[in-house]
This record gives sequence, C-alpha cells and structure tokens, in this order.
Amino acid sequence: MSMLFSPYTIRDVKLKNRIVMAPMCMYSSYNEDGKVEDWHKVHYATRAVGQVGLIIVEATAVLPEGRISSQDLGIWSDDHVEGLSEVVRLMKKNDAKTAIQLAHAGRKATVEGNIYAPSAIPFNDQYKTPVEMTLDDIKKTVEAFKNAAVRAKNAGFDILELHAAHGYLINEFLSPLSNKRTDEYGGPAENRYRILREIIDAVRSVWNGPLFVRISAEDYADGGMTPSLYVEMVRWMKTQGVDLIDVSSGAVVPAKIDAFPGYQVPFAELIRHEAAIPTGAVGLITTGIQAEEILKNGRADLVLLARELLRHPYWPYDAAKELGVSIDSPKQYDRGWTF
Repeated sequence: MSMLFSPYTIRDVKLKNRIVMAPMCMYSSYNEDGKVEDWHKVHYATRAVGQVGLIIVEATAVLPEGRISSQDLGIWSDDHVEGLSEVVRLMKKNDAKTAIQLAHAGRKATVEGNIYAPSAIPFNDQYKTPVEMTLDDIKKTVEAFKNAAVRAKNAGFDILELHAAHGYLINEFLSPLSNKRTDEYGGPAENRYRILREIIDAVRSVWNGPLFVRISAEDYADGGMTPSLYVEMVRWMKTQGVDLIDVSSGAVVPAKIDAFPGYQVPFAELIRHEAAIPTGAVGLITTGIQAEEILKNGRADLVLLARELLRHPYWPYDAAKELGVSIDSPKQYDRGWTF
C-alpha cells in the first residue's frame, strides 16, 4: 500500500490520504470586503473532487489591515462566516477534510492606511514603512486570532493553521532580521516567540481540534533564522498543543533562493526528528514518486502541493496511477480513470 494514499489521523480528524493542498491566495474577494465569492466555491470544491485529502483555504486575514491585498479573504467579522461555511460544505460533500490558514500580513500588507509590524522597517522600497506595534496593538492582534478561531469553528473547519511564515506578521516577530524591538517582544528567541506563544494559547482556549503552524524555516540571510534555530521554537509549540509544523522557507527579507524540486524537504525532515513532531513538506513537489519517497523515508508525515494543484486539480488520480494504487472517484468521473 502506498503511504501517500494511506490514512492519517490527527487528534480526532482522519485524512483519507496524505495529500494536502497548501494555502494559496486567490485575490478574488472582488468587493474588497473579505467575503467568499463564486470563484472560491468552485476552486476549493474542484480539488475535493480531485481527491485531495486535506484542503487548506488560503491566508485569511484576522484584521482588515492584516490583508496581503485588498482582495484577500477575511475572517475579522461574523459576516464572513456564512461564505466560509459554504466553502466548507462543498469541500466536505466531496469527502475532503478542511482547514483554514489564519493570517496577518504585517509589513507586507498592501492595503490602504497604516500597516503594522514589530519594527518600523519596510520589507523593501516597494512597500510602505509600517507602524511599530504598541503593546495594545499586540494585544488586539492576539485577540483577533482568538476571535478568528471561533469563527472558523462556527464555519465548520476541521483544522486550523497559523501563518507564521513568508515574512508576514508572526514571522516578522520570530526573525531577528525584522524584529528590532527592545521590549519583551524583541531580543532573545523567547521574547521574539512571545506573540506566537500568546496567539497559540488564545486559540487553544477556544479550539480543541488539530492545530498546525506554518513556518519559514530558513531566512536565507546572514543573522537570520535557520532550521536548527527553529527546533527550539518548535519544541515550545509542541508543549502548547501544536500538532504539526508546515515547513516552508524564505520571504522575511529579500533574498535569492536556489529553488529546486524538494528543496525544502530537508528542513521538514530535520524539524520532524529534532523536535519529535509531525511535519508537512512543501516546495516544488510534483510527482507521486517524489511524494512517496518523502513519506517512506520518514522525512515528513504529510505532503503539501501548491502550484502543481493549480495546474492540475486532479493530480491525486495521476499519482495513484503512477504508484499502482486504485482510489475511489465520483461516479461521474469513473470512465475517465478506467484504462
């Protein structure tokens, strides 16, 4: 039996396989109100029909000023729950488990008005200079993540993921390259981790289901975070009830990255073994054989696909054929997968 197509259980949530759709912004909330549109309903349901085991809905802003773009999805208001509930219903109707990535863009937000970050340092000269967050701003943000978790629960999601990667707000606090604070939220690793500790505790106070955290394990810059440095923080996350680390890399500062198939997998492997916690591997994974190798060699527990699932929503069928595995399909598509 292929490991890629074997079930995987996290707390009380059983995935039918280990194929995960990584969160990818769709920039399709056309009215700029953070609400779900028809595009989202079709996009996510199609991957469920394609037999993806777990679908993670794109970075969804916990505050309006925390959007990456003005057309991002939002979860800062109860008005967002109805649309998200419909997306969940459509995914579950086609036998996929569902997750949502709760996010705040920090200094990489491109919305009008003030943007916020741990320190008043722009990402580059194409971005605005952010306002350094006050202690009240931090408290408000922690509470926003907590409220977002309640709304995600009300929408029916199975799993939550906190976005602490790709140079967005939480990642900005974690990395010494973007966090130059001199108070209790800056300086040594434990201080830089403080906001994530508070967010996890706040979310866990209202959410009992599986909880993932996405990290950028490598900053690709001198003086930045590395996978080895992240091991300590991941151990803290584990003690707080985080179930899985979704291991990506980069984007906290401008940097040249040598990207190649599987280039981030060693980061997931190191964290999995050194911190003794399940991990998800992501990064130019495109074939069933490649995904199977990652799992069989104990390099990660789940395999996340991003661009490949944009190109090919029905990728799991081809991966099954490649691995010699028979999988169920909707009766409407039976003829398409019978050879």
